[in-house]
Amino acid sequence: MTSPTPASVFPVGGRRLVVYVVFDRRGGVDGFVPHALAGLREHAAHVLVVVNGSLSEEGRAALVPVSDEILVRENSGFDIWAHKDALDHVGDRIAEFDEVLLTNDTWFGPVRPYGAVFDRMGERSVHFWGMTDHAREEPNPFTGKGVLPYHLQSFWIAVRREMFLSEEWARYWRELAEMPDYFDAVLKHEAVFTEVFAGHGFVHDVAYPSADYPTDHPALFNADLLLADGCPLLKRRQFFHYPPYLDRHAVIGRRVVREVADYGYPVDLLWQNLARNVAPKTLNADAGMLEVLPDVDTGYDPARPFRIAVIAHVPDPARIDDILATVGRLGQEHVLFVSTHDEAGAARIRLRLDEAPAAERLRHEVRIVPSLGRDMSAFFVGMRDVLVGGEFDLVVKIHSRVPKKRSANAQRYFWRHQTDNLMAGPGYVANVLALFQREPGLGIVMPPMIHLGYATPGKGWDYYLPRAKRIAADLGIQVPFDGVSPLAPLGGMWICRPEALEPITRHEWQVTEFDKPTKRRRADLARVLERLVVYGAGEAGYHARTILTPEHAGISHVSMEYKLDQLASTTPGYPIEQIQFLQRAGWVNKGRALDLLRMYVRLNHPGIVSRVRPVLRPVRRAVGHGIRFVRRLVTGGRS
Repeated sequence: MTSPTPASVFPVGGRRLVVYVVFDRRGGVDGFVPHALAGLREHAAHVLVVVNGSLSEEGRAALVPVSDEILVRENSGFDIWAHKDALDHVGDRIAEFDEVLLTNDTWFGPVRPYGAVFDRMGERSVHFWGMTDHAREEPNPFTGKGVLPYHLQSFWIAVRREMFLSEEWARYWRELAEMPDYFDAVLKHEAVFTEVFAGHGFVHDVAYPSADYPTDHPALFNADLLLADGCPLLKRRQFFHYPPYLDRHAVIGRRVVREVADYGYPVDLLWQNLARNVAPKTLNADAGMLEVLPDVDTGYDPARPFRIAVIAHVPDPARIDDILATVGRLGQEHVLFVSTHDEAGAARIRLRLDEAPAAERLRHEVRIVPSLGRDMSAFFVGMRDVLVGGEFDLVVKIHSRVPKKRSANAQRYFWRHQTDNLMAGPGYVANVLALFQREPGLGIVMPPMIHLGYATPGKGWDYYLPRAKRIAADLGIQVPFDGVSPLAPLGGMWICRPEALEPITRHEWQVTEFDKPTKRRRADLARVLERLVVYGAGEAGYHARTILTPEHAGISHVSMEYKLDQLASTTPGYPIEQIQFLQRAGWVNKGRALDLLRMYVRLNHPGIVSRVRPVLRPVRRAVGHGIRFVRRLVTGGRS
């Protein structure tokens, strides 16, 4: 092997080629991408955008002003093969450049200026450099054995001409392995790229070395420290990684977002992308999107009022006073739309509204809707014109029903949990409205999942998930689904922008599509739509927040903390390990008792496993042979 040409600095007036890879499952381009490219273009002689998959006309229109070339390719091989195809596309023209930057859309930026990093790294005599690196790990976390070598992280690698004009460079890309899944991309490229070229004698460096930070993966675990040191990039992964994993490492996404906003990055671009591409409950947890709001106005601007519609479903006219008391806490001008099931009930409600003192009178309308589908059909069918007419900026959805199959206390708490956390009083509501004023991309707010008097946690999807997926596909909702429970206004009350419901309201629902009441457990359309509201908002680019009063936050936290403490008392490790333990064990009454024992022994007594496994292996084989022999006797040899 010949020694490589000596490393060089980036020359004054040098030419940089930027290769930026984009993937969007819809074929579009979210706003954070042209924002990132606009800043990069100031430091590049040529910007080549590679699109994995399809590209819509709107997406192309967004990329044209911030790029010099656009290459659309099949979505295969991840960003690595996209970079390879880009290099093949550039061909001999690569000799026109002094540095090639290989990057992608896995980060938000620039949060801090690009220029300072380019200038600092441009002064260093290197063959290639990265923005961040990953420390050596043993065992390799992806395989459980061997070593994950030290490496520059592949989302940003800049290569100087002495290296990209070398035979070693050409051979690396010529012999690049196929990469059918994400782990291949990590293990066959990212984890070995640095080691391969360092082994050939090429000199590398890193702008923000992990050795300067308290963890081995600062891009994920120490984003706030990187940004404080001037790093221009924020990795998107910390907003869609498995929340218990980030919890294990005390990663506080809420604080990071606040700091990103303080640096001047337009966080609306961040929220729009995450809402469309991250499972909402995961995002809610990773970004800390629960708001505990005081009952004293701390930020509402009355000079920018909202046009508000309150839509209330009141099947029992005797409950109209409860609804009026709740709506009375709003403290804002609004129009009240009430739905009920028959003319007699409607007459009673109208009379009560008309009898209200002059000071309490408000513009109102009472409509009669069929009972099929309850408050959800009343909302999406009976009040569709209110939702799509463009007359209102915000819609408050409430109803008077309480769960009948619950204890009296559970029913009372359900009502308080829903109505207090939406409209505790004028000051509280002003703070809710201030959220909508500050965040144009906020589409919906709702109380968090109720858990006092309920066993909802862990069962939010239950048997609703298959039908929810089918309906989401029919509606064109591509937001990823959460695995266990949805982020949803379970209970049917929320405040939203009508535009956030557009993926659902564009379908003209009919009452006949809703299911008749039955005692059988089934995924009725009303409850399925309730679970899809946030996913529809995400598809439209709107994010969601959960909101609580201080009183309910205190009640909820101590109750949840105590229950978590009890659940964790007999399982080992950190919460992420306890969750894995319980999920792998499954239900004992589903034949998983042996799995439960196996997991417990494996986590608590690993030495026993290594001693017992050689003894059990021949026993297991013998039992298997015996079972197959008996089966052949019983079936006459048929499988």
